[in-house]
Amino acid sequence: MLETSVAGLRLKHPVMNASGILGSEPEHLEILAKQGFSALVSKTITLNPREGYPPPIIVELRNNGLLNAVGLANPGAGVIPVLAGKARELGKPLILSIGGSSVEEFVKLAELASEASVDAVELNLSCPHAEGYGLELGSDPMLVYRIAKDTVSVASIPVIAKLGLTDRVIESAGKALEAGVKALTLINTVKAMSIDVYTLKPVLSNRYGGLSGPPIHPIAVRVVYDVYREYRAEIIGVGGVSSWMDVAELVLAGARAVQVGTALIWNENIVDEVLDGLHKWLIDLGYNSLMDLVGIAVM
Repeated sequence: MLETSVAGLRLKHPVMNASGILGSEPEHLEILAKQGFSALVSKTITLNPREGYPPPIIVELRNNGLLNAVGLANPGAGVIPVLAGKARELGKPLILSIGGSSVEEFVKLAELASEASVDAVELNLSCPHAEGYGLELGSDPMLVYRIAKDTVSVASIPVIAKLGLTDRVIESAGKALEAGVKALTLINTVKAMSIDVYTLKPVLSNRYGGLSGPPIHPIAVRVVYDVYREYRAEIIGVGGVSSWMDVAELVLAGARAVQVGTALIWNENIVDEVLDGLHKWLIDLGYNSLMDLVGIAVM
């Protein structure tokens, strides 16, 4: 009833973890697998190790959101075969999130991921707070096309493009699809800031961070809806998912699968709760398959 497929991956249910919440070490994959996700998504891996930004890097906000600027901290490409091996041991598909500051870096990472036989790669073209990475690249549709095209040309596994909130996100999505990606992940955290009213300074060491959690969910729904309406693409929806109703909204807007991030910090039972709610929802509506509802709200 809850089975789905996206980017060539057949999944028992639509709920994955979002990149950035664990996933850079093999023991992290064990924790995520125990949560019950249908596929595991790594933290973004770059060619060389990155230490990230000094603390403070995370702040909980008054509106139930979270602001973070980790800075793509990760151990570098050497961990790719280790993560791939652990995912196979756990019996879970692995989507490797990769990030580069140039087309060449993305290409090399895609080659390494293919050699390690991970199940798919997700191009991080959406991180809003790492200078020279992520959103700085994804906001240029033609650069998105070049990165996606060259990556697809060397990858023997499905390529997914993760795009963030920009004025040109629909155009970037179209260019990524034109270049041959199998699916789109929409969206990432939204660039934002928090200021301490007593120290009179920005809270985060990087000043800017990525806003996540419930405040960005309606934005994610809108972007998924608009991109699905334009292209009827295969989409993984992400942004502020904290209940089964959030997942249902993204499915109705066009998502075949979803990713959960911030909610994991507050609710370790989120996957079970979502799956139980979706199952009851389908029964109430009289549907036998979640796939029958993908994009049904799009007009």
